[in-house]
Amino acid sequence: MGSYRVCVCFQRRFKVAEAEPPSDVKELFQKYSDGGAHMTPDNFRRFLAEVQGDDVSLIEHQNVVEQVLHKRHHITKFARHNLTLDDFHYFLFSTEFNPPIGSKVNQDMSAPLSHYFIYTGHNSYLTGNQLSSDCSDVPIIKALNRGVRVVELDIWPNSTKDDVLVLHGRTLTTPVELIKCLKSIKEHAFAASPYPVIITLEDHLTPDLQAKVAQMLTKTFGDMLFCPNHETLKEFPSPEELKGRILISTKPPKEYAETVKENNSFKSEKSKDSDDDEWGKEVSTKNQNENDVGDSDPNQHSEDDAVDDLAPELCSSEAPSYKHLIAIHAGKPKGTTLKDALKVENDKVRRLSLSEQALEKATESLGTDLIRFTQKNFLRVYPKGTRFNSSNYKPMIGWMHGAQMVAFNMQGYGRNLWLMHGMFRSNGGCGYVKKPEFLMNVGPNNEVFNPKDDLPVRKTLKVKVYLGDGWRMDFKQTHFDTYSPPDFYARVGIAGAPADQIMKKTKIIEDNWIPTWEEEFTFPLRVPELALLRVEVHEYDMSETDDFAGQTCLPVAELKQGIRAVPLYDRKGEKYNSVRLLMRFEFI
Repeated sequence: MGSYRVCVCFQRRFKVAEAEPPSDVKELFQKYSDGGAHMTPDNFRRFLAEVQGDDVSLIEHQNVVEQVLHKRHHITKFARHNLTLDDFHYFLFSTEFNPPIGSKVNQDMSAPLSHYFIYTGHNSYLTGNQLSSDCSDVPIIKALNRGVRVVELDIWPNSTKDDVLVLHGRTLTTPVELIKCLKSIKEHAFAASPYPVIITLEDHLTPDLQAKVAQMLTKTFGDMLFCPNHETLKEFPSPEELKGRILISTKPPKEYAETVKENNSFKSEKSKDSDDDEWGKEVSTKNQNENDVGDSDPNQHSEDDAVDDLAPELCSSEAPSYKHLIAIHAGKPKGTTLKDALKVENDKVRRLSLSEQALEKATESLGTDLIRFTQKNFLRVYPKGTRFNSSNYKPMIGWMHGAQMVAFNMQGYGRNLWLMHGMFRSNGGCGYVKKPEFLMNVGPNNEVFNPKDDLPVRKTLKVKVYLGDGWRMDFKQTHFDTYSPPDFYARVGIAGAPADQIMKKTKIIEDNWIPTWEEEFTFPLRVPELALLRVEVHEYDMSETDDFAGQTCLPVAELKQGIRAVPLYDRKGEKYNSVRLLMRFEFI
């Protein structure tokens, strides 16, 4: 029983019950217990196979039964080995026993590296905004522990020009020593995933400091560094072959000098970010400021073509040892159009970077060129320079065009970042997600997938939202409402191809910490391989903005069928201890 003080002499009392099994769960229990009070292990196994689509061995399902009984009843020896209705419901509503997606690598990891979407960070060293926050190795460690596989470092000389610092140039960010970042990368690189970590360097160094960086890299990483035998590779090794390795990606030293004229100034745009509300605005289908088609924003330097007032010194000589450490060469051919830059070269693999606006502009007329380029080469997309508060852009447009490195401000916030988290929950959270075959296929007339084509519905996902619980454990009684229990509603929808995107909403359940909705939604999907299921819970507030109460994004391609316990996350993407939803997934 919970009470809420309305005034000095009056309190409202509300009963807080345990989560009741919904009618579907009761019916399934009746069916698989043969109408009795207990479900035998054999019948439980049959339920797992027929309803959940889980292929479990005799020993595995018996272990699950014993673990459920142990967790529920806190005893080690049991007089029975059957499940009651409450035991059965406990199992279904447990994120430990019954998660919505798998936790192990399940994709082929033997294809070339360019055949994968890669979990990519932008300005990975920043603790907050892009202009005045501290630079540190802490956000790098957090990103690696989350499974991020591409770390970006901007490297600059210190004031005496005898050491190398990491900082966001031409801003008020406080620097951190490069060697500290490198040591932290070495220590945490493979904590969450054994697959390769790529360090992208935005280099503002003189040749002597480049040589010093080469020594730091070699000394810190040793045999972990992957250095190609040839200056450029015709095809990249696979994630499986590169397990436990560190790769360096940057522009070869001699090429920096060639872009001095293009990048000898930096103008800040002081326009406000579009994602500056509490959670980040609803994901839209278009970005703003589509004013460029080249490799960089007109008012922003390209991140591949990083050149500053040190450039004249770069012309004098090269740093051969530094150059030979570069595994993925960045940059674009000098003086060419973007269409020329997207031409595939048979004898080399390279990386091209585009700003979010440049990518969006390019997709208008060069969509198939982008896809053909990314079948072999790497495309990196980075946030526009005016995202001062470390917000993020819509990632789907990059993935729909095969971009492997959709670089995000991992220290940021908002719905777009939730989509990024959702995509890389795929494949066991290892940081590499194999691109769908339709992005890699080449037809008999050399044709490739065209994102602008009208596509037929290929799969339909049916989602049922039964109920939610856990807020009463993770939040104070008055967190959502001072005078009564919360009024929760859920939003469920799809992020993906433009034609697939939609959001739907349940009814509001008033004054209840354990809302029961039992509502069903149907989502026809044209590109199910790239679809993400979006789930949000909010608390209705009549007089103010509705309160945030949890979210998750799940890759549709990896959803397990049947009734599942779906854990929810906070705004920053951290998992709540107890908050979860009971949902059912069915493909028709």
